[in-house]
Amino acid sequence: MAKRGISFVAQGKKVFESLTVEENLLMGGIVESDKNNVRTRIDEMKGIFPVLRRKATFKAGKLSGGEQQIVAIARGLIMKPRLLLLDEPSLGLAPKILKELFKKIQEINKLEKTTIIIVEHNIKSILEIAHSAYVLDKGKIVAKGSAKDIEKSAVLENVFLGKIID
Repeated sequence: MAKRGISFVAQGKKVFESLTVEENLLMGGIVESDKNNVRTRIDEMKGIFPVLRRKATFKAGKLSGGEQQIVAIARGLIMKPRLLLLDEPSLGLAPKILKELFKKIQEINKLEKTTIIIVEHNIKSILEIAHSAYVLDKGKIVAKGSAKDIEKSAVLENVFLGKIID
């Protein structure tokens, strides 16, 4: 997937707990033959997420949940993917950390021109940063459109309250 420009960040702050933050980031570039490119990208990620610089020598498993999520996302960005897939990035995060993380995701989308697809149950937060949205109910797309249009429609209420959608 990485060689095709696709990066996936799994649900649940997946880090290599026994490795340092720096080692986790290096794992993001494991398929890259030019290690100078990997070093450059790690430095860029430390610029976007300053906590990575401050905690580079810490074991990733000892970080807070929000910091682990940042490590996982930054690791996914090391290969400069064209497509970044995020599965439930808000899982277990405090509202303040979540807001900061989503702001950074929005920044990555804009600065790096990375297409980002996010599967998320925190509807309110995700619709604030998304360009477009798809609403699924029982595995079927029941609505799609701009995030603003989805937010204004009754579809979310209908899905979450179990009303039938035609």
